[in-house]
Formats: sequence, structure tokens, C-alpha cells
Amino acid sequence: MLECADSAAPILEVQGLRKVFSITRGFMGGQRASLTAVDDVSFGVAAGEAFGLVGESGCGKSTVGRCLLRLIEPTAGRVRYRGQDLAALPAQALRPLRRKLQIVFQDPYSSLNPRRTVGQTLVEPLRVHGVAKGRAARDRVAAVLTEVGLAPEAADRFPHEFSGGQRQRIAIARALILEPELIVADEAVSALDVSIQAQILLLLKDLKARHGLSFVFISHDLGVVRYFCHRVAVMYLGRLVETGPVPAIFDTPLHPYTETLRNASPVPDPANKVTMRRLDGEVPSPTAPPPGCHFHPRCPKAMDVCRTTPPAWTTLSGGRGAACHLHG
Repeated sequence: MLECADSAAPILEVQGLRKVFSITRGFMGGQRASLTAVDDVSFGVAAGEAFGLVGESGCGKSTVGRCLLRLIEPTAGRVRYRGQDLAALPAQALRPLRRKLQIVFQDPYSSLNPRRTVGQTLVEPLRVHGVAKGRAARDRVAAVLTEVGLAPEAADRFPHEFSGGQRQRIAIARALILEPELIVADEAVSALDVSIQAQILLLLKDLKARHGLSFVFISHDLGVVRYFCHRVAVMYLGRLVETGPVPAIFDTPLHPYTETLRNASPVPDPANKVTMRRLDGEVPSPTAPPPGCHFHPRCPKAMDVCRTTPPAWTTLSGGRGAACHLHG
């Protein structure tokens, strides 16, 4: 599951990542329970690669993104960036690496401080990391704003003075200001109108090519991933169910859940007839997941073994893999 595009050495390696939250439920919070948001997730991202992570809301993909950067602490597993285990580093040793690992959040309305001007927001990481100050910092801010399609004068304005798409450009500028190598884009276009989504995706693709950036691109929309990513991993209820190159995932999905996601996001081509398939039932609660394969209560191809035995991960040719008894 750690293969990278074109067999390149991974810049980021994720091995056995697991995150369990302790929650309270019941009247007055009298009952404690465990919620496994991420369960044994592994993948690799090569330098310059856009790696997609897709699935329904609540599947754990955003939790994976936050664990990668240690915005929340993983319960178990390893996250290696250029060979260094980020999960094992103390805070002081991790700080220099944060310059190389940045994130763009989903909601540009809440991810920017409304009490700070755009310039103050962008100068802050330069100051914290000792990269630049004074005139050099202001020049860097102006250059980054220009690069994301905004006028340098935007530095003197507050976030509420901008549209949603412009705010996301500011959020992207904040991620770029420290010249990172890898960006986690957590549903970075899902809160935007479709036309604005296209503009932001074009911007991200241009920045990726210009700076040789790697991306972990988190989305619930396979259509967006199809445009932007080289490879994709599909998550369901905290587990990976399939990984592979984007063309292969769309042409011949191996897992029934991937096939359903693919059919729910057809190519906008009248000549391409797609039969829409609806999944029966609701997503099970992560506090009480079904035994065996988590997907079996909703799977149209479920077998008896699916109801009792979790499927092992099977590595297939062409850089593909799946956790499904159909391919075990």
C-alpha cells in the first residue's frame, strides 16, 4: 500500500495510522465510548504527486489529514516525511518541519482571523519561523498575493471584504508563504460555487507545476479528484478500501463502494451513458461498526464471508490494491 507513482521514492510515508477518540454519550454524558475514526491507514506520496483521499462525509479522511500534520495526535502508526517520523518527534524538533508541511482548510470563512488584515495573517508565519521581517516580509507577501491572483493592495484589507473564492486564495497564499513541499488540501474547493471551484483547481494545478508541490488532496467528490490527482485512496468508515492510479480507478473500480462513488460522479458527457446506482441504508455508526467488512450491510455484492471476516489488503498489478473478498 506504500507504492508511489512511477515507483518514485515517497516524500511522505504513512504506515498503520490509527486514531481513536474517547467520547461521552447518554444522559448527562454518563457513558464513555470509543470512536475509531481512522483504522490502519497506509499510503505513500511521491515528490510532485497529487494523492487523493476520497469518501463520504464522516469516513475519517479529514482526520487523516490532521494526523499527518499532528494538528491532532494519532493514536498509533507512523508518519514519515523524508524519513523522519513526525509522530515521534518532540514539538521543538517538529517545528522546523512545519515550514515544509502546510494545510488549506475547507472553509475560508472560518480559517482566517477576522481581526487581522491579510498582510498580518501572511506575515505571521514568516515572523514565527524567522524567515523574514520588515521590508523583506512585505515584499514576500506582495509576491505571494500576486501569485494566487490577488493585488498586493489586498494585504491592507480584512477577510470580510473578500468573496469566498478570494478568501480561499488568501488561505492558499498563507500555505505558500513558507515555501512548503507538501500541502494537505482538506476539501479546499467544496465550500465554493462550481465556477469558483474550477478557478481554484486551475490555480492549485498551476502552483503544483510551478513549485513542484506534493498534495494530499482530500475530497468527497471523485470528479474533482479525477481532474487534479495522479492516484487516489478510497476510504469507508475509517478504513482504506481501494487505492490505485486515477484512470484505473475510474475505468475499472475493484471495490463495490468505489464503483458506487464513481457512478455518483459521472463525466459531464452526453455520449457517456452512466447508470446511477443508489446505496441502500445509512452509514453505520463508527462507535459500533459492523463485523467483518464494514461495507457489507450496504454492499450489493456481499457474501457470507463479508459478514464475519474483515477482508485482508490485496496488492494487485498496476499499482493497485483493495480490501475486498472479491479480490482476496
